[in-house]
Amino acid sequence: MLVATDVAARGLDVAQLEAVINVDVTPDPEVHIHRIGRTGRGDAEGLALTLVSMDEMGHVGKIEQLQGRESVWRPLSSLTPTAGGALQPLMATLQIVGGRKEKIRAGDVLGALTGDAGFTKEQVGKINVNEFSTYVAVSRDVAADAVRRLSAGRVKGKTVKVRLLQDTQGR
Repeated sequence: MLVATDVAARGLDVAQLEAVINVDVTPDPEVHIHRIGRTGRGDAEGLALTLVSMDEMGHVGKIEQLQGRESVWRPLSSLTPTAGGALQPLMATLQIVGGRKEKIRAGDVLGALTGDAGFTKEQVGKINVNEFSTYVAVSRDVAADAVRRLSAGRVKGKTVKVRLLQDTQGR
C-alpha cells in the first residue's frame, strides 16, 4: 500500500498498483486522468475510486468529456471492508517534544534512531521538524519500540519526550 499526496505521487511508477483512491477531484481533467492511470497499466487491471462532493461535479463533467465516457457512480455505503479487517498504514507517527527552538534537525532525529536506538534507515520515513515539536514516521511494527528507545536515549545530546500518535480509530 502506498499513500501519497498529489504532489508526492508525481513521477512515481509503482509496479502492480491495484487501486488509486482520490479524496478530491483535480480541477485539471488531464492531471486527474494521469493520476488515476497509475493503476491498471499495460495489461494489468486496477481500480480508481474518487470521493466526490457536489461542489466538484463540474470537474467530473470535464473528466468525462475528456475520457469520452460517463463515470460509474456508487454510494459510499456500498464499499465494504475486506475480510482481513481495516487496512493499516505501513508507518506510524511519533511526536518528539522539541523542535527548531531546541535546534533539533531532521538529521539529528535520523541519527538518534539509526545510531544508539539501532533502527535501520528503511524503518524511518519522513521527519518534519516544527518550531516546538518534531514528527517522524517509523515502520508500524517498530513504533512502540522506537518510542521506548528514543525516550531512554538522547536526540542531539538531550533527553526528549516521545509519544506515539494514534489514528482516529485508536490503533
